[in-house]
Amino acid sequence: MITWEEFEKVELRVGTVLSVENFPEAKKPAYKLKIDFGEFGIKQSSAQITSLYKKEELVGKQVLCVINFPPKKIANFMSECLTTGFVLDDGKVVLAVPEKKVPNGAKLA
Repeated sequence: MITWEEFEKVELRVGTVLSVENFPEAKKPAYKLKIDFGEFGIKQSSAQITSLYKKEELVGKQVLCVINFPPKKIANFMSECLTTGFVLDDGKVVLAVPEKKVPNGAKLA
């Protein structure tokens, strides 16, 4: 169990995907995402979501990300945030997204 104070330290914020690129250097199929978090800036993320999402449908989509993990180098790419989702039994990932449009940078509470 964690405390409420520990949970509050996790910066789960909403951002809008600005661009998507293939990431052929990744060990598992992935995309490189650029995500706008409003006042928190534009961050990049590696996301293993190629099975269920086409690049074109991701641009403009809002996603829920953890923005206060340290950057992580994945192959030749620096991932600055963790794009969240639900892992299905077959390993495919369904993105965690808000039901309605919210301001970029809004925090999950």
